[in-house]
Parts: sequence; structure tokens; C-alpha cells
Amino acid sequence: MTDSFSRRAFTQLVGAAAVGGALPHVLSANTPAMSAPHSTPADELTSLSATELAARIRRKSVSAREVLEAHLARIERVNPTVNAIVTLVPEQARAWAKAADERQARGEPLGPLHGLPIAHKDLIDTAGIRTTKGSLLYKDNVPTTDALIVQRIRAAGAITIGKTNTPEFGAGSNTFNTVFGATRNGFNLQKTVGGSSGGAACALNCNLLPIADGSDTGGSLRNPGAWNNVVGFRPSPGRVPDDDGSWSPLSTSGPMARSVEDVALFLSAIAGVHAPDPTSLADDPAIFRRPLAANMKGKRIAWFTNMGGLPFEPEITRVLNANRQAFIDMGCIVEDAEPDFSGVDEAFPALRHLTFHNSYAKLSRDNPTLFKDTVKWEIAEAERQGAVNVARANARQAQMYRHVSQFFAKYDAYVCPVTQVEPFDITTEYPTTVAGVAMPTYIDWMRSAWYVTFMQCPAISVPAGFSASGLPVGAQIVGKPRGDWALLQLAHAFEQATGHGKRRPNFT
Repeated sequence: MTDSFSRRAFTQLVGAAAVGGALPHVLSANTPAMSAPHSTPADELTSLSATELAARIRRKSVSAREVLEAHLARIERVNPTVNAIVTLVPEQARAWAKAADERQARGEPLGPLHGLPIAHKDLIDTAGIRTTKGSLLYKDNVPTTDALIVQRIRAAGAITIGKTNTPEFGAGSNTFNTVFGATRNGFNLQKTVGGSSGGAACALNCNLLPIADGSDTGGSLRNPGAWNNVVGFRPSPGRVPDDDGSWSPLSTSGPMARSVEDVALFLSAIAGVHAPDPTSLADDPAIFRRPLAANMKGKRIAWFTNMGGLPFEPEITRVLNANRQAFIDMGCIVEDAEPDFSGVDEAFPALRHLTFHNSYAKLSRDNPTLFKDTVKWEIAEAERQGAVNVARANARQAQMYRHVSQFFAKYDAYVCPVTQVEPFDITTEYPTTVAGVAMPTYIDWMRSAWYVTFMQCPAISVPAGFSASGLPVGAQIVGKPRGDWALLQLAHAFEQATGHGKRRPNFT
């Protein structure tokens, strides 16, 4: 893999974005995150949970228009510092919020997300709203139709206000691109937010949005959730259907929010059967609006050891292991155990390469200078590997699912780190070492996330505390196959027991 982009041009890109206006009002290296303007009464509204906001709108103690204006005011003040929301459509949003209030005034049925502002990941098509995929090839692209997930979100009553930042074509877990520049971490503006749903997670963390959608192949809902002290949920394959007709369980859309309860509410609006998706699950999504509180006594928890020998920075394992007692105090039985991850190092990348090749090979050949090296590497690897390698990867995937099913016959959940490292400097494209161990490719340092992807189970990133340097760390809780509801209940219990997710950057 070539490193010309990451080693020579990446730092220039981040700096040029600030100078050129793609990343407006970025603070200097010595400016602390708390030096943004003072809070306003509207900030009290934007700090409420999505569940509480929806309830207040429903009982008419606040209108959809008031909620929207509060969030637009917050975005105007805070977003220039972090660059989380990259396309904003305030006038369209105002029209939709007005229509939402009028529907409520007429006594029409209201969806579960009625009146909640949302911005969609910039990989997802939105009719009439620019969708760039973080690529100069698409910088002026305005789709004519909404993606399925957007259709469901709008049908549930949410108000689209714009798009959130993402890496070019969603490749990598550092949110930057040549269209909009980099998104900065609210806890330390010199650190990354992760990715590829990095803009979404940052917007939640900074109270710019109450809910945000994302997608996940190698950790793109979970990594940014961990590094922004919010919740990122990778649902079971097929729980949130797509409209691409794929049988692959590797990629899925999913919800992000500031609490497990809000994630569950959001999931209830985007889950459900979709006939054109061959993997979609037919369970009634209304289950996710039920109360989450449950007794965890007797639940058997498998606690990670080293995930098959992965290196971790010491602060990651220290912070996560400090939470083991919380599960014990909830009445859980916690044992050291983990699935067999042998062979995943070869199998997952082989299947991942194919997805990039299918989507971008021709575009890359026609426009080689407009693709970053990591995406070109994915395409080249797909063409280099033979059919035998792909067959082995598919066989290992099937074997993994059988093994995981047996593993969860004994355990109710598996707990492990989301990431192997703390949020790194925004001028670093990706870590090349972890705890002194070399990481040859741009996804090697993310194995703690994509090993779990390969399990084909629901997985959630929940705030687990902060490192000694004041950066957030996430706990990755993995549930039984298709056991999304039970996993959300466990994650909610952990969240309520620890309270780690309450901490937010100080922009006052």
C-alpha cells in the first residue's frame, strides 16, 4: 500500500481546510475546548435527551419549531469549532418543522421521532440535499431520492437539518476529507473524533443534535461513539435494512445518540422488514420503545482477555477493566472468556476489499487523482486476491457464526474494548503502531472493532470512563445473535449504574 497521501499530503489537507474555509473558525493548537461562547437558555433544550424532547413536543410544552431553532442556534455557535455538520438546510428544516406542528395541531398521528432534529451521514442519499460522500467527485451531487433509512426517519417525524461529516467514501476511522476538512473532538480539539460516523458522534457530543444516523462495517458506529462519549449501536445484520439487495452481513446502518434509551427509541423507527433486502428481520420494531429497565442478576458475562493477542494501549484496558465490578454489582456472573478469533485477520479484509471494489473500482480508474491511497489500496487488494482467498473468507465467516452461536449458548454477552488506542492527533491519518506493535495497513489498528463485526452479532459502544489524559473510552458489549433487545437492556443497566455518559465538553 502506498503512503504518499497519509505521509505527505494529509497534514497539509488538515491545515489547508482551516485556511481555505472548509473548516471555519478552527481553534489554534493552544486554545482549550472551553473557550467557545457562553451558553444560552436554548442550550438547556439542546441538552435534553431525545426521549425527553419527543415527550415534551408530544405534550405541547414545546413545539417542533422551538426545538429546531434551539438546535440551529447551538450549531451556529459551536459547529464552526468542531466541523461536525457540513451541510445545513435551515430553511427546509423550518418548513418541515412548521408542517410537523401543524400536523400535531390537527390531531394527526405522530411518529416516535416527531419533531426531533437530525442530520444524516454524508454517505447517505438525501433528496434535494447535497450528498458528497466526502469526495470531490460528488461535491455538487444532489440526489433525487432518499435512502431507505432517511425515508423511515422522515416517516417517523424527524426533521432533517443537514449532513454530518465522514471520511472519503467512509474509509477509515478518522473523519477528514478534501471537501470539508477534518472534524475535531470536543474534549480536545487537537484529537480525532474517529469515523466513519465521526461527524454524527461529534454533533451528539456537542449537543448539536439529539439523534444521528450512521453506518458500520469495521467499527464506524462504535469507534466514534467511544471517542465522543456517546452511544453507537451496530444492530444485528438485517435489523436495519438497506436498499442495496446485498446478502453480506458486514455492513449495516444504525442509530447513535447520547443514551441507550435514545438509541432504542431511534431504532424503533428505522428497524423492520423490507422485502427487497434479503437479510431484513421481520420482528416488530415497536419492541424497542418498551421500558429498558430489567434485572441483570444471573446474567453471564464473558470478559475479554486479549482478543486473540491484540495489542492495546494501557489506558484502554485500565479504564475498561475498572468497569468489571459494575457488572458484578448488577448481579452478573463475570468470567474471562472470549470467542476464537483465529483467521479473522485474513478473512475480514478479503471480504471488505470486495465491497470497495464493487462500489468504486471504475470510478477510481477513471479519476485516480481524486481517490485517497487507502481506498485505492482496497481496490487493488480486491484485484490481487484470488477466488480461493474469497472462498476461504466466506467459509471462515460461516464457521465464525456457528462458533459464536455455541459461545452464546453459555454467555449472555461479551465485553471487550471498542478501540485499541485513545483518540489520536488530528494530523495523524491513522496509527502505524499500537503499544509498540506495527500496524501495516490503515485498518489494522481497528481490529478490536472489526473482529466483533465478523461475529455477526449486535454490538454497542457505551461510555466507560476517561483516560488519564481526559479522553473518553468506550465499552463494547456484544449480544447474542439477533439479541438486540436483550443487549440494549444490559447496556442500559450498565449506563445507569456508572453514569459515564453524562460528561460533555465545556463550551460555556
